[in-house]
Amino acid sequence: MPANLARNRIDTRSKVLEAALHLFAGGGYFNTSVHDIQREAQVSIGSIYHHFGDKEGVARALYTELLEQTDGELKRINERGGSAQERCRAAVALLFEMTEAEPKSMQFILHAQHREFLPNEPPICSSAPFRRMREMVEAGIQSGEIRPLDAMIAAACLFGGPIRLIHLRLDGVLAAPLQEHLETAWDCAWRAVAV
Repeated sequence: MPANLARNRIDTRSKVLEAALHLFAGGGYFNTSVHDIQREAQVSIGSIYHHFGDKEGVARALYTELLEQTDGELKRINERGGSAQERCRAAVALLFEMTEAEPKSMQFILHAQHREFLPNEPPICSSAPFRRMREMVEAGIQSGEIRPLDAMIAAACLFGGPIRLIHLRLDGVLAAPLQEHLETAWDCAWRAVAV
């Protein structure tokens, strides 16, 4: 494929995903039509169907891409090493940073009722980023940094509070940037599971 055709294909795909994210985050999946995405992206309807098949295909591609990006960042945190406490804290800091930098992405990841429009996808808590976060917790249990709890419960205790803060920030209830609350949130979360 010639370079300019490949570039146009990537540009069209990116435009559609960016438009869909804006519309899904702002008005919801069910309140957004393919025609809305087409107008926002300024591409043809045919190109949307060509690249994605239908609106569900757009949503699936967006969901997959955002989760892969998040999982890639969490993988880098894991690869840097350090204690389970350091890696889990870095994961919370990452989620807070992502919320401030890309609120629409986080809104789509955390707020959207994915199972309603992507019924064959696993629930968000079973997605790769959340499994990776549980692996960090499991490593902490094995190293003795985290009390010997069920890993799912320990992960919910450790990450549940920070994720709730993300929801509050996205809903406009929490006015200050999340980074201002990182130390307090992390201290509370870690105390819930630490030995």
